[in-house]
Amino acid sequence: MAVTRKAHGLSDRTVCGLFVLPALAVLVLMVAYPFISLLYYSTLRFSILRPGVPAEGVGLENYEFLLTDPDLWDRFVFTGKFVVMTVAVQFILGILIAYVLQRNFRGRDFLFPLFMLPMMLCPIVVGFLWRYMFNSEWGLVNYLFSLFGLGKLDWLGQAHNAVWAVVAADAWMWTPFVILLATAAFRGIPKDINEAADIDGASPAFRFFRVTLPLSMPILVIAFLLRLIDAFKQNDLFFAMTGGGPGSETMTVSFTLSKIAFGYFYTGEASALAVILLIIIIGLSMIFVRYLLRLTEGN
Repeated sequence: MAVTRKAHGLSDRTVCGLFVLPALAVLVLMVAYPFISLLYYSTLRFSILRPGVPAEGVGLENYEFLLTDPDLWDRFVFTGKFVVMTVAVQFILGILIAYVLQRNFRGRDFLFPLFMLPMMLCPIVVGFLWRYMFNSEWGLVNYLFSLFGLGKLDWLGQAHNAVWAVVAADAWMWTPFVILLATAAFRGIPKDINEAADIDGASPAFRFFRVTLPLSMPILVIAFLLRLIDAFKQNDLFFAMTGGGPGSETMTVSFTLSKIAFGYFYTGEASALAVILLIIIIGLSMIFVRYLLRLTEGN
């Protein structure tokens, strides 16, 4: 016989709804309202520096202007190159280091927190730190190169060197995030599976590629998605290390957005670019979420 609990005459469903209502209200205020405002502002031509000038409704002209701008497409191409480079470096290093750290050995409890330290720092601080390290005259990186008889490189003054410098800084800061999730995934694999592989005489390479990676893939996909989204939005490191230069060669889409919004104060165009960036990120997220669901269903 089912018993329906009531508190002060309210059913369980009503009580649950009352508990959820405050969180729903906060979500609407913090997500829905700003997003609707962003869509509205993207159809206007105005600047926050001129509050006395009435906003002019232009429909989709801001989107048309941005999507037909060849310089913006160059920024998308550069952003794509940076995202591929930095995420690839982080995952290769992160998975290899995590595979070592998931084992129990002396000093592991000291090394693991040490690897996590860069992730705790503010991105703008990391950017200025690596800017000094990549200084062409007295930077640590060129000093280390000189110890091996190599000449000095202008790391931040040339576009092809600057992108690798920012990739190195970004990898130093966010590879620990991959290490953290990958280590948790590796240590979450049931011991009997590894023991069965040992009994069957599986080599370490076979165990890694055919056992460890496939079983850890759901968590690794989540880590990949989070790092992909964050790399696509990267702004602080480029601001601190290169300032978008030389010229505009190292300006990402996010950097361009911040410059349009807070450099030129073209609020309508900045809102439209933010919507475009949001659509791209949501699209990428949906692709990887669908892939993740297929992995979980397959397991």
